[in-house]
Amino acid sequence: MTVFFRRLPKFEYLSPKSMDEAQAVLSVRQGAAALLAGGTDLIPQLKRRGIDTPEVLVDLKNIPGLDVLSYDEKGGLSIGPLATISAVAHSPFVQERFSALALAASSMASPQVRNRGTIGGNICNAVPSADSAPALLALGASVTLRGSGGERIVPMDRFFTGPRKTVLEKDELLSGISIPCPDRFARGIYLKLSPRHSMDLAIVGVAAVGSLEDGICKDVKIALGAVAPTPVRALTAEAILKGQKVTAGLIEEAARNALNLCSPIDDHRASREYRCDMVYVMARRALRRIFLAGEA
Repeated sequence: MTVFFRRLPKFEYLSPKSMDEAQAVLSVRQGAAALLAGGTDLIPQLKRRGIDTPEVLVDLKNIPGLDVLSYDEKGGLSIGPLATISAVAHSPFVQERFSALALAASSMASPQVRNRGTIGGNICNAVPSADSAPALLALGASVTLRGSGGERIVPMDRFFTGPRKTVLEKDELLSGISIPCPDRFARGIYLKLSPRHSMDLAIVGVAAVGSLEDGICKDVKIALGAVAPTPVRALTAEAILKGQKVTAGLIEEAARNALNLCSPIDDHRASREYRCDMVYVMARRALRRIFLAGEA
């Protein structure tokens, strides 16, 4: 399918120097403003007229400190709204302690897009196939939202409300992503099914993070992407494993249970039936890799 891009439409451009200034613009414009972080999704949408043209584009890149990426044992991982996908993918402490997120980030788009795009922008776009979303869900992340009434913290599993829809109010912007420090024995993985390793959107994405103690599942979180209107946690599949001795048979049961969450679309990339089949295959593969010494 050929996509014809036009010139950018006309809009007012503002470059605030602080979060207070950016939030004030959102409060005044009340839904007529768009935020620019990396712009890797927003700019193409504007060029192809895929979204309504905003009255004003608010560029966040001149606000200092928004690209923070920090970690400590007590506070966990903090990701600023301008931290790039590439910075997250290549961070040594993300790779070591939050491997599901590092794998998800490294699977996204092209090197050029990863160098420009942001994790914050990826989740605020709220497409069901966003690669970072299942990993953040499986890691128990939360987001801090800043609006005219102050800040509020929202768990990631309550952030998405539908395709390209979130709980963000018209006067709010994302000011940070927080992930608690995982159990020191936890292992995590993100598996993506796409025609190519990167560049393409996920047909199915599965993230899993879990830990064992004497062969017993101490904790596990499983999240799925591209198979429902929003990224989702497989809570009943998790319940099958928690507190139980992990065996290949139990993993099989949990993986089949994950199918209950599937309500994918049929499109040119994959049929509904194929996506559902692959949820089972990939959930089983992910759980075997984190619980059964890397078995596929």
